[in-house]
Amino acid sequence: MSKLKIAVVGGGNIGSSLAFDCALRGHDVVVIEKDAPSCQQSRENIVETAGYAPLFSPLAKGKTPEMILQNIVWSQDLQAVSDCEFVVENITENITLKQTLYANMAEFIAPHAVLAANTSCIPITKLGSFHNEPSQVIGVHFMNPVYLKPTVEVIIGLNTSEQIQKRCLEILTTLGKNAVVVKDGPGFVSNRISHLFMNEAAFTVQDGIAQPADVDAIFKGCFGHKMGPLETADLIGIDTVVNSLDVLYQMFQDSKYRVCPLMRTMVDAGHLGRKTGKGFYTY
Repeated sequence: MSKLKIAVVGGGNIGSSLAFDCALRGHDVVVIEKDAPSCQQSRENIVETAGYAPLFSPLAKGKTPEMILQNIVWSQDLQAVSDCEFVVENITENITLKQTLYANMAEFIAPHAVLAANTSCIPITKLGSFHNEPSQVIGVHFMNPVYLKPTVEVIIGLNTSEQIQKRCLEILTTLGKNAVVVKDGPGFVSNRISHLFMNEAAFTVQDGIAQPADVDAIFKGCFGHKMGPLETADLIGIDTVVNSLDVLYQMFQDSKYRVCPLMRTMVDAGHLGRKTGKGFYTY
């Protein structure tokens, strides 16, 4: 396996998980964050993951947090992407923030590099329009926790070049991922469907039909899901789910994507799920 230089722009929940997975496989990773506290939080997240990963992944057995961390550096400078051949954007699901980031990254990204948008719902063609070379932008939707998810959703924008598509699939193979390639559209396949699950699950709790644990028990026990929709929402982050649903609503103008008021209230209260210690469940 050839060693890659990978940039993860945005070291939050999914970004830290991706950085851990890439480092676990022996690649060199730079995590780019907006400030020093965010860099520190990302590092703490990865150390925590490295501590329990050997319980679940054969790849992690025998590897200490220190062994994995030696493959990762943190930076607050976007110029750090300049020598990376795979740049993965993971920042907040906010079109304005992403537009600014893509414009700022444009002068540093190498012409041959793959710019992978790990976005939840924003169309890849839209994100590509923010970059000076739209053909470099492709969607790669990693699932969390990344090191335990062997399949990724790859989204082809209208301007994504065949060369970038081919190189992206080659890189994903070195990351041990099976790619399912789909066309562009708001939410793609996974989030267009899964966010409806999470949203309606929240409505059943808000309406007093069931408690969160009962909702999730039905999906796990009756349908064989490994996690219920509300456990999944807590893992992703309630704020991220709300932002993604807002994007879907804006793009489709369809009331089925209206956000459950309970989740907006939870965001206002700071109950964002696992990352804050409280969401539909207490951690």
